[in-house]
Amino acid sequence: MKILILTNYANGLYLFRKEVIKAFLEQGYETVVSLPPDEHCKKIEDLGCRIIPTELERRGINPLKDFKLFLNYCKILKKEKPDVVLTYTIKPNLYGGLACRCKKIPYIMNITGLGTALEKDGILAKILLTFYRFVSGGASCVFFQNMGNKQFMQEKGIAIHNARMLPGSGINLSEHGYVPYPGEEDGISFLAVIRVMKDKGIEELLEAAKQIGQKHENVSFKIAGEYEEETRNLYEPKIKQLESEGVLHYLGHIDDVHGEMAKSHVIVHPSYHEGLSNVLLEAAACGRPVLASDVYGCRETLLPGISGITFKPRDPKALENAMDTILSYSGEERAGMGSQGRAHVEAVFDRNIVIRAYLEEIRKTI
Repeated sequence: MKILILTNYANGLYLFRKEVIKAFLEQGYETVVSLPPDEHCKKIEDLGCRIIPTELERRGINPLKDFKLFLNYCKILKKEKPDVVLTYTIKPNLYGGLACRCKKIPYIMNITGLGTALEKDGILAKILLTFYRFVSGGASCVFFQNMGNKQFMQEKGIAIHNARMLPGSGINLSEHGYVPYPGEEDGISFLAVIRVMKDKGIEELLEAAKQIGQKHENVSFKIAGEYEEETRNLYEPKIKQLESEGVLHYLGHIDDVHGEMAKSHVIVHPSYHEGLSNVLLEAAACGRPVLASDVYGCRETLLPGISGITFKPRDPKALENAMDTILSYSGEERAGMGSQGRAHVEAVFDRNIVIRAYLEEIRKTI
């Protein structure tokens, strides 16, 4: 049994799906992964997988390059002859799924989120939906990570008879253990773990942090995450200015997200859209209260008013008000919210649920 995985980023695959891959290998399934080469590929190889370096532009549309990606996937399928293919993220889903359908090879799609293009009612959205409708129709299974995405797609005639829900990527509850809430003697620390880009709510976060910093002397902000190169020139000066004013500290990319969460008091996630937020699952697993956009993919990860607070997306004042609200609570109340979050993810988001679902669907294709 050979499984081929098509995805767009090695570190994302490792962080959120390594337990799934380990389960395949334990079953004796040969597992091959096609993805763009970078320094994180060794992590996948060390699990016991073989890597096929595959050039892929994660963002943007270039018909010539995208057609080349489709042809490359066709070549990979012809050479590897996998028994089943798993696809993640938009381009592997669409071009990989199309290649599989053309080659009559079983494939399982995972729609990890819709993205901005599908949220806009334009010609690009219509093209993508038509593409999704055709490709999903040939899939053995189409996994969705939140009900909003599933309902949206099925209203467009996509994955009507082969959809299945997953609790996102799930969370490894052993790896992401509960850490007691830290003392607040030196102030209250807010942490955002986001890519520095508009769709992740960076503009609202910077504005709210500035306003809160002016009102509360005992509050600090940290941002962990990489710049998107196309918007670095827009946001880097703003972040450096706020750093010079003592409002926040930019950490850049960090490998030990769990350790940084453990030192923080509140996790903030102002994203405009998510499949299902791994950041919020990890925050809850750590035992930290969260502030999250009231959108599908975020709201499912928390119990509003119990383990966290939701706020209107794209609205810096709404985020500021949510920060003010959680700052009005006592330290004991904030700690209690974090404990409730841990209990919630233990009950609903154990990664073993995801592993079992994949093994079930793969066995159906044999």
